[in-house]
Amino acid sequence: MSIAPDSQKLLETDAVIIGAGPVGLFQAFQLGLQEVSCQIVDALPHAGGQCVELYADKPIYDVPGIPVCSGRELAERLQQQLAPFRTPLHLGQQVESLAQLGDGRWRLQTSSGQVLLARAVIIAAGVGAFVPRRVAIGGLSAFEGSQVHYYQVEAAKLEGQRVVVQGGDEAALETALQLTGSGACASVTLLHRNSKFKATPALEQALQQAVAQGKLTLRTGQPVGLQQSADGQRLTALELAVDDEHTETLALDALLPRLGLSPKLGPIADWGLAMERKLLTVDPATLATDLTGVHAVGDICHYPGKRKLLLCGFHEATMAAFAISAYLRPEQRQLLQYTTTSPRLHELLGVAGNLART
Repeated sequence: MSIAPDSQKLLETDAVIIGAGPVGLFQAFQLGLQEVSCQIVDALPHAGGQCVELYADKPIYDVPGIPVCSGRELAERLQQQLAPFRTPLHLGQQVESLAQLGDGRWRLQTSSGQVLLARAVIIAAGVGAFVPRRVAIGGLSAFEGSQVHYYQVEAAKLEGQRVVVQGGDEAALETALQLTGSGACASVTLLHRNSKFKATPALEQALQQAVAQGKLTLRTGQPVGLQQSADGQRLTALELAVDDEHTETLALDALLPRLGLSPKLGPIADWGLAMERKLLTVDPATLATDLTGVHAVGDICHYPGKRKLLLCGFHEATMAAFAISAYLRPEQRQLLQYTTTSPRLHELLGVAGNLART
């Protein structure tokens, strides 16, 4: 259940998971079985993490019980599995700060200004947060969030605007075609440094068809500067280098750079966690870091014998869920329940009635 960021709202929960990749999604499922409420934050505008960004349509063969599936399919199945718990996802925003309060709870604030309070934090950030590659033009950052949108933006918010999508891979072409199809924008231009694209033949054919129909404009060139309104409050145009000697001006109201994503450890490196070669060191029995209440699972954690495999990440998420449950409810006896036989787990998963009829 994806929710829109709300900088005015403070959310309280048992646990916050940083990362909505496969391990982060399975972590939420395992916490759900332990009746630990949680919320997930991810820098990407969609769930799936590295699997969707790097292996969306590539086959994966080593997930137990699934002979073969794509990265996108795996992410979809994990979200299906998690659905009974209605776990909120805060997408398109990065956790920028982590601080412990006097009562032991952790306060997290995201890049959108959303604040979350939790007694436990699980870092499932894989190789780090996937962040968009920025356009290297001085002064452009001042317009991020208002006219420059690196993450997904609804077409309705661009209604009547002259939109420029920058990039030459599938994400850029898909964004340009989606905006063209919405009919909300005054115009849509796809800007790329040359006329060669890294996309499927079907996407390129759809692109050329949109251009032929006059619905989309193609421009080649490299942005080297910008133009602003007289008061400096608005971005009005890009200056493009079209060859070694000539520049052109491209007027716009909104710029959507789609230049690819790169993984970065980001703010996590500044939270005071013990690390070894940019990985968080944990206790393999509990996946606990050296900060009380903070755990790490998946590719971002390290312990003797660690293997960076999905299967290992799923195991780590299970161990962490049991440890967090014990930490949050030390007075309660932990019972090992099985989804095949436990009436309580059947109730949580919403399958009690179905199984009673079989």
